[in-house]
Amino acid sequence: MASEPRVGVAVFVFQNTQDGHFVVGRRKGSHGAGTYALPGGHLDFGESFEQCAAREVKEETGLDVQDVRFLTATNTVFGDTGKHYVTIFMTAMVVANLDGSVAEPQRLEPDKCEGWSWCTFAELRKMPAQNKKLFAPLHSLMEQRPDVCTSLEAPAKAEANRDLAHRS
Repeated sequence: MASEPRVGVAVFVFQNTQDGHFVVGRRKGSHGAGTYALPGGHLDFGESFEQCAAREVKEETGLDVQDVRFLTATNTVFGDTGKHYVTIFMTAMVVANLDGSVAEPQRLEPDKCEGWSWCTFAELRKMPAQNKKLFAPLHSLMEQRPDVCTSLEAPAKAEANRDLAHRS
């Protein structure tokens, strides 16, 4: 049975602004099991997008984030389950450890996620060809808003080009 649309929040959690790596995990135990997704979840009543993003990232990965910002939104209907989601995509930066090292995501909800890893947009784009299915809202983002992904990639590409020029 079809239900009212729900609001989900998904977060591109970046290591830093230059390298373009963000957290991705493989879902399990709920709709979208076996697909790759960003940390995120449902928006609670009265919660801002930024609050929801920081809460969900902390609950799922143990990571503290800063500089949480709105990116875009997508509209996804899960035909097989009758669910309809408006997904708010956010970006955030990982808060470094006290020694300056990058904090690593932890699998805090083993019933919902097989594990987290760092990924780039180039790797994300290759996943479907490698028989790695993307969670429907993330797939919708890639289809509905390809310009957004390209804009997020730009700082990492610029840094890589600077590194290559510096080595020459």
